[in-house]
Amino acid sequence: MAEQPNTVEERDGSCVLPNRAEERAAAALAAQKTRSQIQKHGRRGILMMDQESKMETVTTMKAAFVPPKSLGVRLRGARGELLEKHITEMIREKVHAELNPTDPSLETDYCSTTQKDFCVEGFVPHIPETTQVHDYKTDQAVSFWSENCHRIQGATAVQNLKAPFRKSTLFSTPIGERLDEIELPPDN
Repeated sequence: MAEQPNTVEERDGSCVLPNRAEERAAAALAAQKTRSQIQKHGRRGILMMDQESKMETVTTMKAAFVPPKSLGVRLRGARGELLEKHITEMIREKVHAELNPTDPSLETDYCSTTQKDFCVEGFVPHIPETTQVHDYKTDQAVSFWSENCHRIQGATAVQNLKAPFRKSTLFSTPIGERLDEIELPPDN
């Protein structure tokens, strides 16, 4: 089904009163295309009457603020320019030497620390003899706290100096039920 072009008579009059002048000006343009064509491509000729004109390439800012032109006079001294060229050449050579080493003595040594320090020829490992028998299952571990257990504040009284951190029920056992003690602990 082909769409009918919009005409002025088809309008339902829902236009606001001040916009009637705009509606009448655009009525001739609206009659040329269907509503879907207008929505897709827009209305041409409302903003510009000459459709073939090209868009400006220079903005008002570019036209007002032009970059400064060269004065034709040397802005830096000859000695400063030579010094800058010399420094850049030195840096270029240094970076080139770091990226492309030519000295064969600078080859990377892929020897690990274990190979270099522990797998040395002539090394004989020496295992020291034990001075006393240790049983890791029953012996108390030696640490800073086990050696300084008498200095710890707020800890329960130590029963056995060889095992100061074993379970102690002295704190929760009533005084009348303490049968293994010879004398009662002092009251503070």
